[in-house]
Parts: sequence; C-alpha cells; structure tokens
Amino acid sequence: MKKAKDILNTTNLTRMVMALAILLTLVAIFLVATKRTPAAMRTTAQAECKSVVMVASGDTLSKLLLEQGLNHNDVNTIAKVLKSDAGISTLRADNDKIEFLRDDDDAPVSKIVVIPSPWRQVELTCNESGAWDCKTVDIERDTRAVYRNGEILDGDSFYLAGQRAGIPAGILADVYDLLAFEMDFERDVRAGQKFSVLYEENFSDGKKIDNGHVLAVSFEALRGNVQMYRFRKSDGTIGYYDADGNGAIKSLKRTPINNAKVTSNFSRKRKHPVLGYTRAHKGVDFRASTGTPIPAAGAGRVVARGYNRGHGNYVKLRHNGSYETLYAHMSRFAKGVNVGTTVRQGQTIGYVGSTGISTGPHLHYEIIKNGVHVNPMTVKLPAISNLDKTDKKKFIEYRKILDDGIEQLSKNPTAYIQL
Repeated sequence: MKKAKDILNTTNLTRMVMALAILLTLVAIFLVATKRTPAAMRTTAQAECKSVVMVASGDTLSKLLLEQGLNHNDVNTIAKVLKSDAGISTLRADNDKIEFLRDDDDAPVSKIVVIPSPWRQVELTCNESGAWDCKTVDIERDTRAVYRNGEILDGDSFYLAGQRAGIPAGILADVYDLLAFEMDFERDVRAGQKFSVLYEENFSDGKKIDNGHVLAVSFEALRGNVQMYRFRKSDGTIGYYDADGNGAIKSLKRTPINNAKVTSNFSRKRKHPVLGYTRAHKGVDFRASTGTPIPAAGAGRVVARGYNRGHGNYVKLRHNGSYETLYAHMSRFAKGVNVGTTVRQGQTIGYVGSTGISTGPHLHYEIIKNGVHVNPMTVKLPAISNLDKTDKKKFIEYRKILDDGIEQLSKNPTAYIQL
C-alpha cells in the first residue's frame, strides 16, 4: 500500500503527466513527418485520389498517360498490355473513359481503369516489381423487358407513331430493319394500324444505361399481322421467327433504304419522265438525298459494277442461284466494292445520286428472280435460318411464355419483366 501511495503523491503524479505529454508530442511529430497513421490509431481509411478523363477528339493513349506523369517506358508497356490482353489498340473519342487512381494527390498513378463500354472495364495495376498487370472485368447487367404499343394516326409515319408510343429511336431503327423484310413503309402504313414492341432495357446499380435487343414485334400490316420473335437456337445462333417458328428474316429486303419515300412503283407500262414514251419500269424508285448510303438488300456477290446511259452508276448482286438485285443512279461506289467482292446484308455498297437518265437523286432498286424482273413489293421472298423440329418445339414453348408476358405488360405498361 505504501508503494501505491508513493506513486499517487502529487510530485510523482505531476512528473508522470509531464512525461506522458512529452511522449504524445513526439508521437505527433513522428506522424506528421511520415504522413502515416498506425493501424491501431486509425479511425477512418484514407480515400484514394481518382481523376476521370473522357477521351476527346485528338486524344491518344500515349498523350493521356504522359499527362498523368507516367514515363515513356510505362506508356509503351501499358499500350502493349492493353493490345495483347484486352484487345484495345485505339481509343474512341466521346465513348471511352479512363480513370487514374493514386494513393494521394502527390503519389504516382498506381491503377488505371479503361472503360470502353458500360459493361466492360479493363483494370491495370502496377505490381511491386514495377510491371503492369491487366484484368478485364465484365459488369453485370440488370436486364428488363419492357413493352410499348401504339397506333398509326391520320398523317402519321411509323417513326412518329413509335416516338409517341415512347419507343427509343435506336429500338425503332431495329424494328424498321426487321419489318422491312415484310413491309413497304411508304405504302403499307395506314391510319388505324396498331403495333407493339417488347424490348430490353439494361440497368446497372438501378440506373438505366442503354437499350438491348428487340424481343418481339407485332404490326397490323395490309397483308396481315406481321409478328416476329427473337429466339436462340440450340447451336447458339440467334434469329427472328414468326408465330409458327418459320424464319421471319428473309434473304432479301423489300426496301433497302429505311423510311425512304417511293416515288415510282414497279410497272410493266410506265411513261418515262425523261424519255417521254411508255416502257416497263422494272424496279422501284426510292427518293433520298444525294450521298445517302445504299445497303445491300441481302448477302451476296458483286457480279457487275459500272456505268451505263440508263442506270448511271450501278451495282448488281447475285444472292443465290435464283435471286439478283440491282441498284442504280449512284453518285459513287463504296470503297472496296468491286466485281467478285462478297458483301453482307446491310453493308453499304454505294451512295444515292442522280447519274444516268434521272430527274433527281433517288435509288432505283430491282429484284430479278430466275432471270425475270419481279415487283420487290409483292414478290414472295425466301426465308433463311428456319428451325428444325427440335428447335421449333422449344420455340413454340418460349413464344407462349413471351406472349403471356406481353399480355400482362399490356395491362400495366409501366411494369417490366426481370430477365
């Protein structure tokens, strides 16, 4: 008890307080000098410093990395790693984003995150040996199916009616591409026709990022209700099919240029606007401004490319043993499109013009079946990617599920189906 009493007397207690104060002062000086906080005394973790750069026109990977203080050796190494491990060799202005992370404002870059899309990012970290490690991270999508429907009003175009129904422009463009195999949007659209679209919306952390695929589309066309459903076959390939499981995507499109106005129809007898006498008009004319890209109506091979007095600049494609298409009055040909070239459906083969005998810029489009010119707007076109017996059975089951979902969403348009 005496020792305890001695320790607690006034003199000893004062000395102890002074010694503790000196010790705490030394600890504080040490912490300021090293700018570090021992783990035992840390109350909050120091946040990393992050700067975000949106790639602009004229930016290069080298330029952006050097601006962040990286040396030329690191720049070359990072460029090689991105190309070999992530397949990134160039940056896209107004699309790609890069994040630079540091331990603090004055520290060198310790991590680089390249974001080429909302659903993928490439992380580069500098390891202890100074080398850069690369890791690709796929961002999980929260995909929802949403339903929109509308009606063509007097004086409407399908595009205007689709906008009024709340269908995004990109989805409308996809629907155009699908329905163009079956419809002529100039002649087949009438007031009172109804349509509907089931499509995907992609979310991340509760925020909508972009739209996905068109899952189903229905349109009350003049020749009957056109229905298309997106379906993945057993071999992994994806196509669109009608309600019975028959291929809805034809080998040729009736209207190569979407939303172009028909100015002259197929006719066995037509008074030529320039020549003045009556002769057959073996195709359909679509009005479009000079320079409008002309896509191939179907996959095929270029069998003719040249100039003649009537057609001006023209391209002729052979699609199979039965079908050929011809595109005339082009202002110019697309680069790389020559006789013998294989083209895919939708690939630009030339540009609208008014060469040859023409009263103004337009596309003259012909379909030749077994050597005979046929009306592109009425000819029955062959389907591709038909389903076999097993896949057709699966498709019918899947279509019923989609139809049930569409029925539920039609009653509550603000709802969605979690995919």
